[in-house]
Amino acid sequence: MTTTISPLIAGNWKMNGLRASLEEISALASLLTTGEAPRALVVVCPPATILHAVASSGATSGILAGGQDCHPAASGAHTGDISAGMLADAGAQFVIVGHSERRTQHGETDELVRAKAEAAMGAGLKPIICVGETESERDSGEAESVVARQLAGSIPDAGGQHEVIVAYEPVWAIGTGRTPTNEEIARMHASIRQHLVERFGEPGQTTRILYGGSMKPMNAREILSLENVNGGLVGGASLLAKDFYTIISAV
Repeated sequence: MTTTISPLIAGNWKMNGLRASLEEISALASLLTTGEAPRALVVVCPPATILHAVASSGATSGILAGGQDCHPAASGAHTGDISAGMLADAGAQFVIVGHSERRTQHGETDELVRAKAEAAMGAGLKPIICVGETESERDSGEAESVVARQLAGSIPDAGGQHEVIVAYEPVWAIGTGRTPTNEEIARMHASIRQHLVERFGEPGQTTRILYGGSMKPMNAREILSLENVNGGLVGGASLLAKDFYTIISAV
């Protein structure tokens, strides 16, 4: 981990979580306030239905809230969509954009992801911009070029002036229990860092690069110790307070 960058651990609950799940937020808050003080920013991105509740209940323990997606428009005739301003109004400080499940299941392009990131910044949110290659792209040796293309197309030009976060998520490792080798993770994060520095100069040196892809309590410490890994975007393991706290404590 690059020590000059304060790490961030974000939990992506995806389409999981009811009001009863707020008990896990309370349990996490208790662990964070009674155990050793966390050395990372802690963010939970729940479904929009309980976003305000998470933001409110986690505030006193330092748990920050984020959305899982936003529409690029500020308002309008977009039934079922949520704007970045609405997320901010509900208490969010972050929002995930361009997650591989959005790219594959909803056909989101780099151009759309960029527009969503711009909308997030306009609403005062910090976008967590996801990039990552498929298994076939890695097997064909295209992983770094694919991610470079996504970075170029998905990060707004204002990324050097506003705080953005990049999350590298190898698509083939999400929810599968598989992870790249430490060498593969380190190489990709170094490539992402190089791209950020070449494009944004000094701000690119301090942009957080999170790793996402089957991060669990058993492998978190090893992954988080790698150079240019500045935190994690955690899926299923963030649903249970005990597991998520173990990952947070691994920083």
